[in-house]
Amino acid sequence: MTADWRTVQLKEVCKVVAGQSPKGSSYNSNAKGLPFYQGKKEFSDKFVGEPTTWTTQITKEADAGDILMSVRAPVGPINFATQRICIGRGLAAIRASNSINKDYLFYALIYKQPEIRGNEGAVFASINKKQIENISLPLPEMDEQKRIVAILDDAFAGIDAAIANTEKNLANARELFELCASEVIFGDPEKRGWQRKHVFELALPEKGAIRTGPFGSQLRHGEFVDSGVAVLGIDNAVNNRFMWGKKRYISEEKYQQLKRYTVRPGDVLITIMGTCGRCAIVPEDIPAAINTKHLCCISLDRGLCIPEFLHAYFLYHPVARRFLESRAKGSIMAGLNMGIIKDLPVWLPSLEEQKEIVERVGELGDETLRLRSVYEQKKLALLELKQSFLQKAFSGELAVENIEKELDEAVA
Repeated sequence: MTADWRTVQLKEVCKVVAGQSPKGSSYNSNAKGLPFYQGKKEFSDKFVGEPTTWTTQITKEADAGDILMSVRAPVGPINFATQRICIGRGLAAIRASNSINKDYLFYALIYKQPEIRGNEGAVFASINKKQIENISLPLPEMDEQKRIVAILDDAFAGIDAAIANTEKNLANARELFELCASEVIFGDPEKRGWQRKHVFELALPEKGAIRTGPFGSQLRHGEFVDSGVAVLGIDNAVNNRFMWGKKRYISEEKYQQLKRYTVRPGDVLITIMGTCGRCAIVPEDIPAAINTKHLCCISLDRGLCIPEFLHAYFLYHPVARRFLESRAKGSIMAGLNMGIIKDLPVWLPSLEEQKEIVERVGELGDETLRLRSVYEQKKLALLELKQSFLQKAFSGELAVENIEKELDEAVA
């Protein structure tokens, strides 16, 4: 910080208004009274989003141009109010005086966010009015404040555009992967001489080869224990690969009652409730485990179909995607069932072709992951560049020519 800058506390240059929630009977969705905002979930980019709730009891107000700070779990995120509003206990309004530029204040509070932690150790992290008022800020003369704002506005706009472009490239890479997997790799099955089967024809010829988990009173939430036999759910397959998610166990005694729901290495899991149509393969080193009613588990006849092929088919073949999406619609909550999974049509190549397809899908997936890593690293570097610019801005080292050079290098 340069010699002509001074350090001030927020209360010296701003008015802080702590939010207070109105009575429940005053809320409405009919635009009666003032728009009501409660917390960070209503924030959108640099400004709060459109209101969804109004109140006829005006407790604490914020004006257009006031900075709103989330004061409860999480602490510190900020946005501008775009109109006169009523604020609840999850927010505080910070109103700049004539001695501080409101946009400079906005950037300064972003810069200070790592220090704005609130009451750690409480059930919910929070910060009160006095703590906000005691936040210290570096303050140059007004002309320098405006110069800093102009530079940061341009730099952040450039960074945000580069981040948006990076995210678009990432989405394009994913779309290209799915296009190649569905059209280039699978192609036209009839022309390739593949057989049309259904999932039930690919399962092992035994009772329960396709199954969902225990229903209703068979397994109650209160029967879960801290250790024992694992119980698999949606979270284990939601990312289209097997992952250990929430720890759920049943006792060995309970497992003996539910043993018919045991999952086996190489079984294919399909999510049929909640997030439908996700797919994963049970790993070879799976310990004793059963699946819940939210999953359909398929034990394949590997002389007909290998798990990796069915996994790729479920995820990327247009026939499978159209079938599952059409069957999951039309209810209050999207859902599939075991009957739908059994009837899903599968164009089946030879085992040798299945292995070749799995290998090609894997190669495409590896390339997509590589691109994803590149784009994620670039996005991270751009976000870090924002912090670097803020550090320079509030230490008096912000120069246009240096900013432009760093920005050009980052977006190249």
